[in-house]
Formats: sequence, structure tokens, C-alpha cells
Amino acid sequence: MKIVKGGVTAPRGFKANGFWAGIKRSGKPDLGLIFSDAPCVAAAVFTKNSVKAAPVIVCMKNIKKGDSRAVIANSGNANCFTGEYGIMYAEKMTEIIATHLDIKKSQVLVMSTGIIGRPFPYEKIKGAVPALVKGLSSKKGINFAKAIMTTDKKDKQAAIQVEINGKVVTIGGCAKGSGMIEPNMATMLASVTTDAAIRLPLLKLALKQAVDVSFNSITVDGCMSTNDMVSVLANGRAQNKVISAQGEDFELFCDALKYVCLKLAKDIVIDGEGAERVFEITVTGAKTKKQAKTAAMKVANSNLVKTADYTENPNWGRVAAAIGACGFKTTEENLKIDFSVKKNFIYINADLGLGEASATVYTCDLTHGYIDINGKYN
Repeated sequence: MKIVKGGVTAPRGFKANGFWAGIKRSGKPDLGLIFSDAPCVAAAVFTKNSVKAAPVIVCMKNIKKGDSRAVIANSGNANCFTGEYGIMYAEKMTEIIATHLDIKKSQVLVMSTGIIGRPFPYEKIKGAVPALVKGLSSKKGINFAKAIMTTDKKDKQAAIQVEINGKVVTIGGCAKGSGMIEPNMATMLASVTTDAAIRLPLLKLALKQAVDVSFNSITVDGCMSTNDMVSVLANGRAQNKVISAQGEDFELFCDALKYVCLKLAKDIVIDGEGAERVFEITVTGAKTKKQAKTAAMKVANSNLVKTADYTENPNWGRVAAAIGACGFKTTEENLKIDFSVKKNFIYINADLGLGEASATVYTCDLTHGYIDINGKYN
């Protein structure tokens, strides 16, 4: 694999754009668009929150056919708790983009992030769409990445190339998120693109596997959001032999997709609201992978652990208490905990002494900055 520059427009056949459409009072970018000039197969995963924002509901319907070609996204307004009008405006966003790109409205995914419960500024978006489409470019992936940011301090992009059947396949992506981060999903949006030729069932499987070890293995504050989704569009422009079965080609693709997703997920944790330190928690010696991940997330979401790390006091007793609260039959004799610190990264390793399974999650410390950001957010 080869790391390359860029994000969603790194793969062939993808264009993007993004700018300020008047949604944010700050004047920062708040509207973005991704488009593939060739037909795609597409997959997505969504928040498990029972209160789902309007764009999530619309996307869950549109993704069923698996042929999405465009992603329209706004920041500054979540279009959540907006009732029937929210659904109507999310639908209208797909319609207006479809009209300007000459595709079906069912081929458009819509993402929104920002403040919940505010009236949705559809007219501002409608007025900005012609310029948004006109400005689409293979050099503007960064514009889209910036347009989806809210409390993020920096944009998050990743891209990688891998050779599959003698053809260079590129996978690129971008994400936003720095607070309200908890698996299934988080207050995060992620868009991934690839020029690989791959069958839809395998793309869905690859995305699920990648998300499990990346976006669903991070936490900042243990809070689940209403708008989260990760989508992947594959347009086949690399002209590799279509990946149609599990095997070496599929594994190569999966490894590359996991790299992109994990890079973006780690960037979210590094950019955690008010974060000063990031740490990696690895639990080994569990009976099952699920047990290992449960224990790791329990530690990652412990405010006692997170505040100890903030003050450079990685208190192993707090880690032991968090793991013990899971109800597993690990004991003081079985449980082994180890810390290591490298600059602003803290590594916690815990062996449950119960089996052979393991899991790793990523989180950050809890600081005064987190309180300041969220206390003043709206």
C-alpha cells in the first residue's frame, strides 16, 4: 500500500466542492458536494440512535438500491427534531442536486451536522447549489472536508493506493467529528470514495469490517449522536478485474479501506474537543472479541481514567475498577495492567487472563476545554 495526498477526490472520477452558503454565522464553509462522473455501487452505515435526524432517514431509504453517485452535506444545522419539514427539506436537497447533476434523486445521499432543533435553512442551500455544482473539481476534496466541520479544529483527510490485479486502486476519504463521539456511530460524518470495481455485497461487507475497527472503536465522551453516517462510493474507474468473491483481491481492498477509516477515526480522537492527550487502550486475554471491546470501551469512557490522564497521572487502579465494573470473572490475580507514555500518546494494555481474544479502542483525555466548548456550543 502507498499513502497518497488528498481525500475524496484522490480516486479517479470523483469531483467535489465546498464553500460558505450562509448557514453558519461565522462565515466558515458550511455546504459541500461530492460527485462521481461514473455510475457507482454504494454502501453506508448509520447511527444506532433511535432518534434519527431527517437526512439519516432519507439516506437509509436511498442507499437501499446501492447506486448512489453524489453526497450533499451541510454543517451548522443538524436538521434533527425538525419534524415533517425536516424530512421534506432533506428530500428537496436530494431533488435539487439530482436535477443539477442529471441523476436520479435516489442516487443522492444527504448529510447534515450541527445544532439540533433549529429550523432548517433550505432556501440558503437552494440558492447556493448552482454555484456548488458549477465549481465541482477533482482538486477540491479539501473544500468538502472543510465544509462539514463544526467544532473540529482541523480538516480530516486520508488516501491510499493499492495494486489489485495489476491495476492501481485508490481509496480516499474525509471525516468530521471531535465531540459527542461514541460507537454506533458518533457525531461524525465520513465520506469514502474509491475507483475500485467491486460487487455491492462485498463492498457492504468491507465497509462493515472497516467501521468495526475504526469509527466504532473510538470514543471522546460516550455520547451517541443522531446524524452519524459513513458512506462509500465505488465507481470502478481503476478498471481492475471486478472483485466478486472473497479472496486475495478482496483482502487487499479491505486492508486499504481499513487503513483509510482508521486514519480518519484516529484523527477524530486526536481532535477531540479540548483534548490534549490521546490514548490507545488494548485489552487482551478475553474470552471473546466482544468481551475485549466491552472492557476497552469501559475504560475509555471512564471519567476517572480520562481526567487522570489529563493530569499526567495514569492511575492503574481506576483502569482496574472500570474493567471490574463490566461483570467479567477476571480477578485481581488474573488482571494485568501496563502503561506507557510517548509524548502526548498514552498506551494502556490490560490482560484479563480469561482467554485469547483482544480488541483496541481509542479515546482522549477529558479537560476543562471540553466543558468550555460544549457549554457555549449553541
